[in-house]
Amino acid sequence: MAKKKRSIKRTIAHAAGWQVAKRVAKMVPFGGTAVAIVLVGSDIKNKGFVKGVVNSGIDAIPFVGLVKNGVEIVRGKDFLPDKEESKNGSKDS
Repeated sequence: MAKKKRSIKRTIAHAAGWQVAKRVAKMVPFGGTAVAIVLVGSDIKNKGFVKGVVNSGIDAIPFVGLVKNGVEIVRGKDFLPDKEESKNGSKDS
């Protein structure tokens, strides 16, 4: 059975939906702490070691992480930005 190719718009919408779902999950007090701990590896990969650990640490604090993620959703960007992408498409260390 052949797989259907997704359109670019659908792929982008799927990725954006996953990002929003992760943020909403992090915003739930105490349950968000568990999600932040599980996603620490992803934060380190995207932001670098120090920024990733700091970002996950802030997210793990029950009500502080809730406020931080709420403000980031409204602002539309992270307080601690991801690493820059190099010309070949990989993230710089």
